[in-house]
Amino acid sequence: KMLGRVLCTVLLVGALQSPAKASQGHISVVLLGATGDLAKKYLWQGLFQLYMDQVSSGHSFTFHGAALTALEPGQRLMFDVLKRLSCPPDEAPNRCAVLKDQFLKLSQYHQLSTAENYTALNGEIEALLRQEGLKEAGRIFYFSVPPFAYTEIARHINSSCRPPPGAWLRVVLEKPFGHDLQSAQQLAAELTGFFREEEMYRVDHYLGKQAVAHILPFRDQNRQFLDPIWNRHHVERVEVVLKETVDAKGRTSFYEQYGVIRDVLQNHLTEALLFLIMELPANVSRAEEVLQGKLQSFQSLWGLEKSSAVLGQYQAYSGQVQEELQQAQDYVSTTPTFAGVLIRSDSLRWEGVPFLLTSGKALDERVGYARVLFKNRAYCTQSETLRDAGHSQCKAKQIIFYFGHGALNTPAVLVSRNLFRPVMPKDSWKEAVAQSDLHLFGQPLSDYYVYSPVKERDAYSVLISNIYHGRKDFFITTENLLASWGFWTPLLDSISRQPPRLYPGGVENQHLLDFEMVSGGLAFTLAEPAELLNPPRQMPSDYKAIQSKYRQSPLVSAWSEDLISQLASDMEEAAARSVARSGQFHLALSGGSSPVILFQRLARHHYAFPWKHTHVWLVDERCVPLTDGESNFFSLHSHLLQSVRVPYFNIHPMPVHLNRRLCVEEDRGTELYAQDIVALVANASFDLVLLGVGADGHTASLFPRSENGLEGAPTVVLTESPVKPHQRMSLSLPLINKARQVFVLVLGKGKHDITTLLSRVGHEPRKWPISGVSPSSGQLVWYVDYEALLG
Repeated sequence: KMLGRVLCTVLLVGALQSPAKASQGHISVVLLGATGDLAKKYLWQGLFQLYMDQVSSGHSFTFHGAALTALEPGQRLMFDVLKRLSCPPDEAPNRCAVLKDQFLKLSQYHQLSTAENYTALNGEIEALLRQEGLKEAGRIFYFSVPPFAYTEIARHINSSCRPPPGAWLRVVLEKPFGHDLQSAQQLAAELTGFFREEEMYRVDHYLGKQAVAHILPFRDQNRQFLDPIWNRHHVERVEVVLKETVDAKGRTSFYEQYGVIRDVLQNHLTEALLFLIMELPANVSRAEEVLQGKLQSFQSLWGLEKSSAVLGQYQAYSGQVQEELQQAQDYVSTTPTFAGVLIRSDSLRWEGVPFLLTSGKALDERVGYARVLFKNRAYCTQSETLRDAGHSQCKAKQIIFYFGHGALNTPAVLVSRNLFRPVMPKDSWKEAVAQSDLHLFGQPLSDYYVYSPVKERDAYSVLISNIYHGRKDFFITTENLLASWGFWTPLLDSISRQPPRLYPGGVENQHLLDFEMVSGGLAFTLAEPAELLNPPRQMPSDYKAIQSKYRQSPLVSAWSEDLISQLASDMEEAAARSVARSGQFHLALSGGSSPVILFQRLARHHYAFPWKHTHVWLVDERCVPLTDGESNFFSLHSHLLQSVRVPYFNIHPMPVHLNRRLCVEEDRGTELYAQDIVALVANASFDLVLLGVGADGHTASLFPRSENGLEGAPTVVLTESPVKPHQRMSLSLPLINKARQVFVLVLGKGKHDITTLLSRVGHEPRKWPISGVSPSSGQLVWYVDYEALLG
């Protein structure tokens, strides 16, 4: 009742300089975790800013702080925060005082811990609206709580606290959204059981930073200048950086679970990078177009490998973990607090351009920026002292989106004067006067056009405003989230056992964390310092091969990334021998998921591979069009063929799609492929066949109890798979066994059971087709990673 009287008074009196518009309906804002750190530092201030901005919009508001704390102490804690809220410097003191008083009176604390509490909150909101005769516009629930609490709260809101039909619901979720792809998928599945996609607003507060939020508008407003130069022919590299001087003290329980890559690179820096490299939509204000552009950018990125990253950890970190988490004195953490990661794209626009993402704690300065450095082809004959900064083409050319802090201590957009004078919206960005004593990236500030916001705004204030307006392009959709985790999880898995380089912290780091691009990856420029991490147990690098034989054939075994590296090298060596012997190399490759990382390795690291003399054949193919994502050829093309120089006429996809139909016997696709092999491959003996193994013991597309291909003539056959797509084309087992060399690649824990079983059985191809692989006059080599071998 008290809240109702206050609301009525606010609506009637207004106490504002401009008259309120006709009522647009009432909005209830519920802040869960209202007494937590994030709420105290940013969220209440952001909600107060929303109220100041929208009090005359025609909407009425009430603000409900909620937490598990009991009513009286919770209320006291919350109002202690509210009393310290402040207005922007340009707000008139009298108006500020009135607005703050109204905001406090429109705010109320609730203990929300049971289903009954949520039902009671819903009843209070409905009673207030009835009492004041207000129509409900919508409800905002801001989850400033740990993710493990999301599902239970979502269930309560969905069952008893949804607004009525005709009113909207907006649920705001704070990171972390999982710690890898699997956990993110699980959390997403739980939430989609309660909320529709359009109701969920996942916050990455970097998208609210003014410089980040202006990347797309800047690109859009300066298309005339950027269109000719925003590509691989003109851009040398792109850097997205967040450096911090603070360490993780007081947050080690969180940091031990997440580390710097999950905390910063997977979200903040990735989102900024996507804004820089995505294809610019026709309308940058249309959320759907922006989100689609980001997803397409993810699809163009190369997969990350262990060699794509350099990792560090400040020296005091393990001690802090021991102290805060009560770990033993000999406990050594391998959690990285510093990371540099090299990302590449195979898009036509960005192919060959390195994207460098860097972040760390206990570094020499606090600063964040995204920097696009352009190639400089100019040679200037005049001496450096005579060069005019505004016109000399020999000076560095760059565009910098400066997030804040650092030398400028403000958000900014900087454009080298020898590039162009940018178009900037005068109502929100102003040209700054250059400070002669300041230098940025080795150049005086006078070398840049510098723009800063007319009015600086906190990132959370910006995001809360966008939630109010329903601007989804400033938030992370489920599809976007899963694409990001799908991109980062393989790297996180590959470095989980890798000891990081230790660094002292601050200015003492000197050049210890400098890194460079080497052989398609990254490496520190300085040798490892003397204070090496001394792991308490054996690390992967301590293991090489466990045994030399598997099923009476040579075995190579290592951790997956090292194994793939060895396999790629062995394939290159086999190719070089074959070309030296006969002038060509006939390579038959299997489909499936296991070879993908091998294809990527070959494309990125093996520049001496004799592709010019290589014929690429398919071991098997699914009966789908070659442009279908399920096609083995499509995967081979995406991950290998489009990145290497194999002559067009040396590529031999299986003819599964003839006469506008798939794998019909009358079309004689199998005969055509067999004839090509006989015509081009001496004695129909491939130089190398690469196979995989299924969990049921199948290899190629030869399945247990198959009617075709397990015996008989060396030819090409149609087969049936127990899983979709059912129809397949495959080399027969006798044709595979004519090869000079057969390499079998087996990866992952999911293959441990079949690997163990195969070590015990003999030649039984009708039960386990892979057991029938035995080259008649060639060599069989098994490449099995530790997880498949040992479980």
